[in-house]
Amino acid sequence: MQYGVGGISRMKMQVVYKKLSDVELDKFINMRISQLTEEYTVSGKTVPEGVDMESALKDFYHRHMADGTFVSWLAMDGDKIIGTSGMSFVEKPPYFSCPTGKIGLLSSMYTDPDYRRMGIAKELLHRVIEEARNYGCGAVQITASDMGVKLYTAYGFQHNGNFMQYTL
Repeated sequence: MQYGVGGISRMKMQVVYKKLSDVELDKFINMRISQLTEEYTVSGKTVPEGVDMESALKDFYHRHMADGTFVSWLAMDGDKIIGTSGMSFVEKPPYFSCPTGKIGLLSSMYTDPDYRRMGIAKELLHRVIEEARNYGCGAVQITASDMGVKLYTAYGFQHNGNFMQYTL
């Protein structure tokens, strides 16, 4: 019997990939909040009190799934979501390296710790990259966590030292 990280049997596990629908949305949002909390606290920050992430995420996903500007693929082990991905589609004026002006913003890449190092994130990444390609995007961008850098680099992402952000 083969075991993955966390003792999950690879022989018993059957990963099924599917697009996010309203049926899984509440579980998806809970995983997203877990991911954000993990990333925030690993960086040494304290999660701010009084921020209603659940309502904000529910509003975002409902609106953008409905208008086709957000898509997510899930990895499932039975009824359990074990991995998530997300791609938001935005448009800005075309430029030389993205003549369509359509950009995919990668987000929500998360794998349950017990299922990591099994190729799940790589498969989810591939599926949302194909969604961006089908949408007509000329580029995909991400602000990568330290954990994700190896995955994205291996896939072909390159660092852009010019990325800056101004928080309002």
